[in-house]
Order: sequence, then C-alpha cells, then structure tokens
Amino acid sequence: MKRHALLINNTWVETRDTIQVKNPYNGGVIAEVCRASAVEAQNAVQAAWDAFAHTRNMASYKKSDILRKTADLITRDSEDLARTISLESGKPIKAAKAEVARSATTFQLAAEEASRIEGEVLSLDISPDAGNRVGIIRRFPIGPILAITPFNFPLNLVAHKIAPAIAAGNTVVHKPSSFTPLTALKLGELLMEAGMPAGVVNIIPCTPDTAATLIDDERIKMISFTGSPDVGWELKKKSGKKKVALELGGNAGVIIEPDADLDRAVDRCVMGGYVNAGQVCISVQRIYIHEEVYKVFTGRFVEKVKGLKTGDPLSGETDVGPLIEEKEVRRVHEWIEEAQGQGGQVLTGGYYEGSIYQPTVLARVPKQVRCVSRELFAPVTVLFSYRDFSEAINAVNDSLYGLQAGVFTRDIEKVLQAFNRLEVGGVMINEVPTFRVDNFPYGGIKNSGFGREGVKYAIEEMTEIKIMVLDNIQ
Repeated sequence: MKRHALLINNTWVETRDTIQVKNPYNGGVIAEVCRASAVEAQNAVQAAWDAFAHTRNMASYKKSDILRKTADLITRDSEDLARTISLESGKPIKAAKAEVARSATTFQLAAEEASRIEGEVLSLDISPDAGNRVGIIRRFPIGPILAITPFNFPLNLVAHKIAPAIAAGNTVVHKPSSFTPLTALKLGELLMEAGMPAGVVNIIPCTPDTAATLIDDERIKMISFTGSPDVGWELKKKSGKKKVALELGGNAGVIIEPDADLDRAVDRCVMGGYVNAGQVCISVQRIYIHEEVYKVFTGRFVEKVKGLKTGDPLSGETDVGPLIEEKEVRRVHEWIEEAQGQGGQVLTGGYYEGSIYQPTVLARVPKQVRCVSRELFAPVTVLFSYRDFSEAINAVNDSLYGLQAGVFTRDIEKVLQAFNRLEVGGVMINEVPTFRVDNFPYGGIKNSGFGREGVKYAIEEMTEIKIMVLDNIQ
C-alpha cells in the first residue's frame, strides 16, 4: 500500500495524520494519503500567495505552454488515471476513461483561452465633459483561489478549477474529496512535469474543519466550491468579501412530448439517469412524460434499465457501479421505502446488493417525498404523466434546484417556451440535462448555486475588470 504526500510549493510533504483511501466496490484499502493540519494548510496558502507575485504577470504563451503540456500528459497517462478514478470512486472504467479524455480537453481549452482573455477599448465621448477620453478595459487575476471538489468527477471537476485559474494568472490551494485524493495528487505530478512553477497549485487533502480555517484568510481571494448545497451555502455565509462560485446539487427534470423520438429519448434518459450510479449533479431524476406516450415510453425505458449491467467498476461490461459509501446505500433505500409508503410503485429495482444499489425506476410517487423533492444522487429515476406542456414546465420548476433540464420535442414553439420559462442554468433540447461539454457555461440558480464554469466563463469569475482612462489629446 503506497503512502502519498501532500503537494505544497512543488514539494511532497509528509504528515503523521493520514487518510485510508478505500475501494467503494469491495471496501479494500488501496492507498494511504497524508492529511494536512492547519500548519500545512497555512503553508500552502503562503506558497500560493508568494507564487501569485510571479503568475499575475506571467506571459500568456508561458501559461498556455504549461496547460497544453498538461493536456498532453493526461492523454499519455490516460489508462493509469482512469484506473485510479475507478478504484477510488467506484466509477465504471468506461466512464472513467471518458472523464480522463474530457479533462485533457479542459486543459487544452484553458491553454487556448489563456491567450485570448478579452479586453475592450471604450469611447467615453458620450458627453462634452468627457472630451476625447477613451477607456481601456482589461481583466486582471485576483490572487490565490481555494478550490474544493467532490468525489464524483475527481479529475475533470478539479481541472475545471485549476486550469482556468492558471490561464487567468491565479494560484490555487486545492482540497480534494477525502474519498478521491489520489487522482488530484496524480494531476499535481503531471502539472509539475509540465513545468508548473512552485506554489502555483498546492494540493492538500484535509478535513473540512482544516479547510474552514482558510475561509477567513485574507490571502485567499476566491472560493470555488463544488458539492452539496448545505455545505456550499454555509461556506458562502462565512466567506465575507471574497468572490465565491458555487456549483451545487440538483434533481434534474426531463420533459417527453408526444412528437419526440421516443427511442432516442429512452436511450438518453437511461444514460442520464444511471451513469456513474446516478452520482452526478445533473443526473436525470424526474421524467415527465405526456400521457399519450406514457405507457409506450415507460415500457421501453424500464426494459432498458433492466438490461443495465452492475458489478465491478474495473470490468468494461459494467454500466452501474457502487455508491461511494455504505451510508449512502442505506440513505437511498430509506428514501425509496418512504416513497413506497406514500403510494409509490417500484417498476424495477428497489433493492441493493452490497455497495451497489440496483438501477431503480419509480412511478406514482407524490412530489413532496424526498426522492422527488431532494437530490437523490443514486441510480434511481421517477416517472410522471402530464397532459399539458405548460403543466410539465411548472412541474420541472417546482423544485428547490435549478441546474439543467431536458426537453424532447420537435415543436419549435415549445422549444422556445421551455428556454424562456424553465428556471435552470441550462436547457437541453432533444437531450438530457446530464449533457455537458466543457466549453459551455455550466451552473445553476436557486439552491443549485451561482457563478459559471466552463473554461472561458470560469476565467471571467476568476478575474476582475479594471479600466484605465486616457485623455486622448489631439
């Protein structure tokens, strides 16, 4: 069993306190990782602060070079990274490989965006008092960023914080999930191999209490958090004057209209509801099906779900692997039993074997029960019937969350109605809300957070606009 150190100022730092990283599938310990105390956390912040004096003025081509080399190294080590992701998170290996490929793309996008951070020349002669003055507007990096990421995408969600931060000229102190620190530390190795200067990215697995000691630190200029709404909003309360970006949870809804391509809708909803065992913020959780096609859609959908293969995440045949820990299995089962107690019907699944919750489909569930009203984060979908498109939009909107939604229809009027009325950060047409490409603005409203990721948009969050006014004397 290998012992892994912290990464601070491009140095591997050993500590006495450690975390045992376990395989969620079989409970076996796969590694031991050093855990930062408040002392190491402060050292990481100081390293990031000192490095910012250099990165804030780093030439674009140098930042692009580091990011591009990192993308190439991720591709080179893709098999090892995918296996690590699968072992420590339980993600099926085919999904882990897809995540690695996306992560390389995220770094490549950042390499490109580093050289085209936009500015503006603004004419100020809108009144006689302004004379011939002009404004020159640029974006400037803000300083060290505290990045906190969850277990479900242990490489690409890290990439979405670190890559744009480097592109913008910032530095990072990163707290990875205690379930999945190995992948982040491997990324740290690749960043150093790519030529990252000391202190630019510091990776410190630690307890939430240790991370909390950094929130008040004046050297930290922004907090970028992906995780649960309860933790995210509490973090925002404590963040004071710092910039904050929150990517939180959801209970994403899909609308299926009678004119939809039902075969495509079924296939995409199965993917969206069960990929990574439903442990995705934009996992399909609620499916609203027009009454004209409810029976046909439901029959096809349930049959496809029954065909999903569960088992060892390292098997290329596995579609659905384990939940991240045993208590999550118990929680999910409790919520499903609650739904059944309120009249809900289990169409397939509804039970677990070891760490794997079997792919489950529910129907006739009252909207107030937790598996509808809260984020389930499990391989479970809930089906509803509706009569009117406006009714379906209202049902999707009847949620604490607003991350993404999907609509399957060929009717352009309904497409525009959905875009105008759905209370979410992203509307996917003839696609499920689980769809994400790494260059588009990703984020939500309501309890799903605020701010946007997607490299270009993350750079905007991680920079400040400054204007210089010139008196253009003629």
